[in-house]
Amino acid sequence: MSTEQLLDRALGAYLGFACGDALGATVEFMSPKQIQKRYGVHRDMIGGGWLNLEAGQVTDDTQMSLAVGQAIIDHQGWNIQAVADNFVAWLESNPPDIGNTCRRGILRYRDNGELFGLPRDDDAGNGACMRNLPAVLATLNRPDNFNAWSLQQSHITHNHPLSDAATLTLGRIVNCLIKGLDMDVCKQEAERLIGQYGEFAYSPYPGKASAYIVDTVQTVLHYFFSTDSFESCLIATVNQGADADTTGALAGMLAGAKYGVEQIPERWLARLDQQIADQIRQQTTGLIQLAGLL
Repeated sequence: MSTEQLLDRALGAYLGFACGDALGATVEFMSPKQIQKRYGVHRDMIGGGWLNLEAGQVTDDTQMSLAVGQAIIDHQGWNIQAVADNFVAWLESNPPDIGNTCRRGILRYRDNGELFGLPRDDDAGNGACMRNLPAVLATLNRPDNFNAWSLQQSHITHNHPLSDAATLTLGRIVNCLIKGLDMDVCKQEAERLIGQYGEFAYSPYPGKASAYIVDTVQTVLHYFFSTDSFESCLIATVNQGADADTTGALAGMLAGAKYGVEQIPERWLARLDQQIADQIRQQTTGLIQLAGLL
Protein backbone atom coordinates (compact mmCIF):
# COMPACT_ATOMS: atom_id res chain seq x y z
CA MET A 1 0.00 0.00 0.00
CA SER A 2 1.25 3.49 -0.85
CA THR A 3 1.73 6.23 1.73
CA GLU A 4 -1.04 8.19 -0.03
CA GLN A 5 -3.51 5.33 0.42
CA LEU A 6 -2.59 4.91 4.06
CA LEU A 7 -2.99 8.63 4.74
CA ASP A 8 -6.32 8.61 2.87
CA ARG A 9 -7.66 5.85 5.11
CA ALA A 10 -6.29 7.44 8.27
CA LEU A 11 -7.89 10.76 7.37
CA GLY A 12 -11.06 8.91 6.38
CA ALA A 13 -11.18 7.38 9.84
CA TYR A 14 -10.74 10.71 11.67
CA LEU A 15 -13.02 12.82 9.44
CA GLY A 16 -15.50 9.94 9.30
CA PHE A 17 -15.51 9.90 13.09
CA ALA A 18 -16.31 13.63 13.28
CA CYS A 19 -19.01 13.31 10.60
CA GLY A 20 -20.66 10.49 12.55
CA ASP A 21 -20.54 12.59 15.71
CA ALA A 22 -22.13 15.64 14.04
CA LEU A 23 -24.74 13.58 12.20
CA GLY A 24 -25.67 11.44 15.19
CA ALA A 25 -25.90 14.26 17.73
CA THR A 26 -29.19 15.42 16.18
CA VAL A 27 -30.94 12.18 17.12
CA GLU A 28 -29.15 11.34 20.36
CA PHE A 29 -31.52 9.94 23.02
CA MET A 30 -34.30 9.41 20.46
CA SER A 31 -35.75 5.99 19.67
CA PRO A 32 -35.81 4.63 16.10
CA LYS A 33 -39.60 5.22 16.03
CA GLN A 34 -39.23 8.82 17.18
CA ILE A 35 -36.57 9.43 14.54
CA GLN A 36 -38.75 7.92 11.83
CA LYS A 37 -41.75 9.98 12.86
CA ARG A 38 -39.78 13.23 12.90
CA TYR A 39 -37.25 12.81 10.08
CA GLY A 40 -38.27 9.75 8.07
CA VAL A 41 -34.66 8.71 7.60
CA HIS A 42 -32.16 11.04 9.26
CA ARG A 43 -29.44 11.56 6.65
CA ASP A 44 -28.38 15.23 6.72
CA MET A 45 -26.26 17.30 9.09
CA ILE A 46 -28.86 19.71 10.39
CA GLY A 47 -27.76 20.28 14.00
CA GLY A 48 -30.43 20.71 16.65
CA GLY A 49 -31.10 17.75 18.90
CA TRP A 50 -31.24 17.93 22.69
CA LEU A 51 -28.00 19.98 22.71
CA ASN A 52 -29.41 22.44 20.15
CA LEU A 53 -26.22 22.31 18.09
CA GLU A 54 -25.33 24.22 14.95
CA ALA A 55 -25.34 22.15 11.75
CA GLY A 56 -21.96 20.39 11.54
CA GLN A 57 -21.07 21.05 15.18
CA VAL A 58 -19.39 18.16 17.01
CA THR A 59 -19.69 16.99 20.60
CA ASP A 60 -17.46 15.58 23.34
CA ASP A 61 -16.48 12.56 21.20
CA THR A 62 -14.50 14.62 18.69
CA GLN A 63 -13.41 17.27 21.19
CA MET A 64 -11.87 14.70 23.55
CA SER A 65 -10.21 12.90 20.64
CA LEU A 66 -8.62 16.18 19.54
CA ALA A 67 -7.44 16.71 23.13
CA VAL A 68 -5.66 13.33 23.08
CA GLY A 69 -4.21 13.94 19.62
CA GLN A 70 -2.88 17.39 20.52
CA ALA A 71 -1.14 16.06 23.63
CA ILE A 72 0.62 13.39 21.53
CA ILE A 73 1.72 15.90 18.88
CA ASP A 74 2.81 18.58 21.37
CA HIS A 75 5.07 16.09 23.17
CA GLN A 76 6.08 14.13 20.06
CA GLY A 77 5.10 10.99 21.90
CA TRP A 78 3.20 9.86 24.95
CA ASN A 79 2.73 12.02 28.02
CA ILE A 80 -0.29 10.89 30.02
CA GLN A 81 -0.21 13.99 32.22
CA ALA A 82 -0.47 16.18 29.12
CA VAL A 83 -3.52 14.16 27.98
CA ALA A 84 -5.14 14.64 31.39
CA ASP A 85 -4.25 18.36 31.42
CA ASN A 86 -5.92 18.75 28.01
CA PHE A 87 -9.03 17.02 29.38
CA VAL A 88 -9.11 19.52 32.27
CA ALA A 89 -8.75 22.47 29.89
CA TRP A 90 -11.54 21.02 27.77
CA LEU A 91 -13.81 20.48 30.81
CA GLU A 92 -13.23 24.08 31.90
CA SER A 93 -14.04 25.41 28.40
CA ASN A 94 -17.76 24.75 29.04
CA PRO A 95 -18.27 22.06 26.35
CA PRO A 96 -21.78 21.37 25.04
CA ASP A 97 -21.85 17.95 26.67
CA ILE A 98 -19.78 15.76 28.97
CA GLY A 99 -20.58 12.30 30.26
CA ASN A 100 -20.82 11.74 34.03
CA THR A 101 -17.99 9.18 34.11
CA CYS A 102 -15.71 11.46 32.10
CA ARG A 103 -16.51 14.41 34.36
CA ARG A 104 -15.85 12.39 37.51
CA GLY A 105 -12.47 11.14 36.26
CA ILE A 106 -11.29 14.51 34.97
CA LEU A 107 -12.27 16.24 38.24
CA ARG A 108 -10.49 13.52 40.21
CA TYR A 109 -7.30 14.26 38.27
CA ARG A 110 -7.74 18.03 38.52
CA ASP A 111 -8.39 17.97 42.26
CA ASN A 112 -6.16 15.09 43.41
CA GLY A 113 -3.65 14.57 40.61
CA GLU A 114 -4.75 10.93 40.18
CA LEU A 115 -4.23 9.67 36.62
CA PHE A 116 -6.46 6.63 37.06
CA GLY A 117 -9.29 5.51 39.27
CA LEU A 118 -9.86 2.12 40.85
CA PRO A 119 -11.95 -0.31 38.79
CA ARG A 120 -15.68 0.46 39.07
CA ASP A 121 -18.72 -1.45 37.90
CA ASP A 122 -20.27 1.76 36.54
CA ASP A 123 -17.22 2.62 34.40
CA ALA A 124 -18.41 0.39 31.53
CA GLY A 125 -19.50 3.31 29.35
CA ASN A 126 -18.17 4.20 25.90
CA GLY A 127 -16.35 7.41 26.85
CA ALA A 128 -12.82 5.97 26.74
CA CYS A 129 -13.35 4.00 23.55
CA MET A 130 -14.75 7.03 21.72
CA ARG A 131 -11.58 9.14 22.04
CA ASN A 132 -8.83 6.61 21.31
CA LEU A 133 -8.33 7.13 17.56
CA PRO A 134 -5.30 9.46 17.92
CA ALA A 135 -3.52 6.77 19.97
CA VAL A 136 -4.30 4.27 17.19
CA LEU A 137 -2.87 6.54 14.48
CA ALA A 138 0.33 7.36 16.37
CA THR A 139 1.08 3.68 17.08
CA LEU A 140 0.15 2.05 13.76
CA ASN A 141 3.43 0.10 13.74
CA ARG A 142 3.88 -0.21 17.51
CA PRO A 143 1.35 -2.59 19.07
CA ASP A 144 2.97 -2.47 22.53
CA ASN A 145 2.68 1.31 22.63
CA PHE A 146 -0.88 1.05 21.33
CA ASN A 147 -1.95 -1.13 24.26
CA ALA A 148 -0.19 0.99 26.89
CA TRP A 149 -1.31 4.38 25.54
CA SER A 150 -4.90 3.22 24.98
CA LEU A 151 -5.32 1.83 28.47
CA GLN A 152 -3.63 4.78 30.17
CA GLN A 153 -5.87 7.33 28.47
CA SER A 154 -8.90 5.12 29.17
CA HIS A 155 -8.21 4.80 32.89
CA ILE A 156 -8.20 8.53 33.49
CA THR A 157 -11.99 8.17 33.41
CA HIS A 158 -13.00 4.55 32.68
CA ASN A 159 -11.44 1.58 34.46
CA HIS A 160 -13.46 -1.49 33.52
CA PRO A 161 -12.50 -4.73 31.71
CA LEU A 162 -15.31 -4.39 29.14
CA SER A 163 -14.32 -0.81 28.32
CA ASP A 164 -10.65 -1.82 28.06
CA ALA A 165 -11.36 -4.80 25.79
CA ALA A 166 -13.65 -2.81 23.48
CA THR A 167 -11.21 0.11 23.20
CA LEU A 168 -8.36 -2.21 22.23
CA THR A 169 -10.49 -4.25 19.81
CA LEU A 170 -11.90 -1.28 17.87
CA GLY A 171 -8.42 0.22 17.78
CA ARG A 172 -6.97 -2.97 16.30
CA ILE A 173 -9.74 -3.14 13.71
CA VAL A 174 -9.04 0.45 12.64
CA ASN A 175 -5.34 -0.38 12.41
CA CYS A 176 -6.12 -3.35 10.12
CA LEU A 177 -8.42 -1.24 7.93
CA ILE A 178 -5.97 1.64 7.55
CA LYS A 179 -3.32 -0.85 6.47
CA GLY A 180 -5.72 -2.27 3.85
CA LEU A 181 -6.19 -5.72 5.40
CA ASP A 182 -9.37 -7.56 4.43
CA MET A 183 -12.61 -7.81 6.37
CA ASP A 184 -11.90 -11.36 7.52
CA VAL A 185 -9.06 -10.08 9.66
CA CYS A 186 -11.38 -7.46 11.18
CA LYS A 187 -14.04 -10.09 11.88
CA GLN A 188 -11.41 -12.23 13.59
CA GLU A 189 -10.65 -9.33 15.94
CA ALA A 190 -14.37 -9.01 16.71
CA GLU A 191 -14.63 -12.78 17.31
CA ARG A 192 -11.65 -12.63 19.65
CA LEU A 193 -13.45 -9.99 21.71
CA ILE A 194 -16.62 -12.09 21.81
CA GLY A 195 -14.56 -15.14 22.78
CA GLN A 196 -13.21 -13.18 25.71
CA TYR A 197 -16.50 -11.49 26.68
CA GLY A 198 -19.54 -13.23 25.21
CA GLU A 199 -21.84 -10.30 25.96
CA PHE A 200 -20.37 -8.45 22.95
CA ALA A 201 -21.97 -10.94 20.50
CA TYR A 202 -23.75 -8.77 17.91
CA SER A 203 -25.43 -11.37 15.67
CA PRO A 204 -28.40 -11.46 15.83
CA TYR A 205 -28.27 -7.75 16.63
CA PRO A 206 -30.01 -7.06 19.98
CA GLY A 207 -31.08 -3.57 18.86
CA LYS A 208 -29.77 -1.49 21.76
CA ALA A 209 -27.51 1.50 21.11
CA SER A 210 -26.98 3.01 24.56
CA ALA A 211 -23.75 4.41 26.01
CA TYR A 212 -23.12 1.06 27.75
CA ILE A 213 -20.00 -0.15 25.95
CA VAL A 214 -21.55 -3.51 25.05
CA ASP A 215 -24.58 -1.87 23.37
CA THR A 216 -22.32 0.63 21.59
CA VAL A 217 -19.93 -1.98 20.18
CA GLN A 218 -22.73 -4.33 19.13
CA THR A 219 -24.36 -1.50 17.19
CA VAL A 220 -21.15 -0.33 15.54
CA LEU A 221 -20.00 -3.82 14.51
CA HIS A 222 -23.45 -4.88 13.31
CA TYR A 223 -23.87 -1.92 10.97
CA PHE A 224 -20.23 -1.81 9.87
CA PHE A 225 -20.20 -5.46 8.84
CA SER A 226 -23.68 -5.43 7.29
CA THR A 227 -23.36 -2.35 5.02
CA ASP A 228 -21.31 -1.75 1.89
CA SER A 229 -20.55 1.98 1.85
CA PHE A 230 -19.56 4.77 4.21
CA GLU A 231 -22.89 6.53 3.80
CA SER A 232 -25.10 3.46 4.29
CA CYS A 233 -23.12 2.44 7.39
CA LEU A 234 -23.46 5.85 9.03
CA ILE A 235 -27.11 6.39 8.18
CA ALA A 236 -28.12 2.95 9.45
CA THR A 237 -26.16 3.46 12.67
CA VAL A 238 -27.44 6.90 13.66
CA ASN A 239 -31.05 5.98 12.85
CA GLN A 240 -30.83 3.46 15.67
CA GLY A 241 -30.87 6.52 17.95
CA ALA A 242 -29.92 6.32 21.66
CA ASP A 243 -26.23 7.31 22.02
CA ALA A 244 -26.16 8.17 18.32
CA ASP A 245 -23.33 10.70 18.41
CA THR A 246 -20.92 8.07 19.78
CA THR A 247 -22.20 5.07 17.80
CA GLY A 248 -22.15 7.32 14.73
CA ALA A 249 -18.62 8.51 15.47
CA LEU A 250 -17.25 4.99 15.98
CA ALA A 251 -19.07 3.60 12.94
CA GLY A 252 -17.76 6.55 10.92
CA MET A 253 -14.25 5.80 12.17
CA LEU A 254 -14.40 2.18 10.97
CA ALA A 255 -16.17 2.97 7.71
CA GLY A 256 -13.84 5.90 6.99
CA ALA A 257 -10.82 3.67 7.56
CA LYS A 258 -12.26 1.05 5.22
CA TYR A 259 -13.57 3.22 2.39
CA GLY A 260 -11.21 6.20 2.63
CA VAL A 261 -11.91 9.91 2.75
CA GLU A 262 -13.05 10.00 -0.90
CA GLN A 263 -16.14 7.98 0.01
CA ILE A 264 -17.36 10.39 2.68
CA PRO A 265 -20.30 12.30 1.14
CA GLU A 266 -19.28 15.80 0.13
CA ARG A 267 -22.47 17.25 1.65
CA TRP A 268 -21.31 16.06 5.09
CA LEU A 269 -17.73 17.27 4.72
CA ALA A 270 -19.01 20.66 3.53
CA ARG A 271 -21.27 20.99 6.59
CA LEU A 272 -18.75 19.77 9.16
CA ASP A 273 -17.33 22.56 11.36
CA GLN A 274 -14.37 23.63 9.20
CA GLN A 275 -12.18 24.58 12.15
CA ILE A 276 -12.60 21.03 13.46
CA ALA A 277 -11.95 19.55 10.01
CA ASP A 278 -8.72 21.58 9.73
CA GLN A 279 -7.56 20.39 13.15
CA ILE A 280 -8.28 16.80 12.15
CA ARG A 281 -6.29 17.13 8.92
CA GLN A 282 -3.32 18.62 10.78
CA GLN A 283 -3.44 16.02 13.55
CA THR A 284 -3.76 13.10 11.14
CA THR A 285 -0.60 14.12 9.30
CA GLY A 286 1.27 14.75 12.57
CA LEU A 287 0.20 11.43 14.11
CA ILE A 288 1.05 9.41 11.01
CA GLN A 289 4.48 11.10 10.96
CA LEU A 290 4.98 10.08 14.60
CA ALA A 291 4.09 6.52 13.64
CA GLY A 292 7.04 6.67 11.22
CA LEU A 293 4.88 6.23 8.15
CA LEU A 294 5.39 9.62 6.48
